[in-house]
Amino acid sequence: MFHPLLSPWFNPMFLPPSVKIFMANKPVDMRKGFDGLLSIVRRSWQKDIFSGHLFVFLSSRYDRVKILFWDSGGFVLYYKRLEKGRFKPLSFHHEQESVELDSTQLFLLLDGIDFTKVRRKKHWSPLDK
Repeated sequence: MFHPLLSPWFNPMFLPPSVKIFMANKPVDMRKGFDGLLSIVRRSWQKDIFSGHLFVFLSSRYDRVKILFWDSGGFVLYYKRLEKGRFKPLSFHHEQESVELDSTQLFLLLDGIDFTKVRRKKHWSPLDK
């Protein structure tokens, strides 16, 4: 199975709505590999590691990000290090272990866009009056 995260044309439109994205509330030691990150997802977040969902971890300096996911019989770890600048994470409620992002928020994060300076228009809904 091909995962859109591995594509050089990584685009939020190619992530199906069934794929959820969870980001750690606190910075994570980037020395952690597959097993250390899987342990966080299973034990702390209590998420299914074989779901195909994306699990996002930022470093304490916010200059590195790791994205872990299951794909076709094995785990994949995407790792990005910024040479200049920092990732701008979302603000969290401190009691949460992780927060769910949508694909647009993930791409803004990976592109270094500051969430505090972006406003999302309210989406139309047939239930709105």
